[in-house]
Amino acid sequence: MDQSLSYLHEVLSNYTEEIGAIRDIDEKITQNEYTSENLFSRDLDEEESRILREILLKEMHHANESGDHERGYQLHEVYELLY
Repeated sequence: MDQSLSYLHEVLSNYTEEIGAIRDIDEKITQNEYTSENLFSRDLDEEESRILREILLKEMHHANESGDHERGYQLHEVYELLY
């Protein structure tokens, strides 16, 4: 699995209980074994992209505030592709 998607998968695991759509997005990551975040982003519908943008903004901020710049960078790689 692509490293950026590994970070995304880890982040999404915090939300799968709260938001059912997140569970579906997370299943896409694990079942399809994307080789890049670009391939993954092309497989999302509009609503999935919107939800991910919201979560990624929050998680990138948290990663950077806590000094985990690698995590912030990897999540940003996915975030950029959602537009």
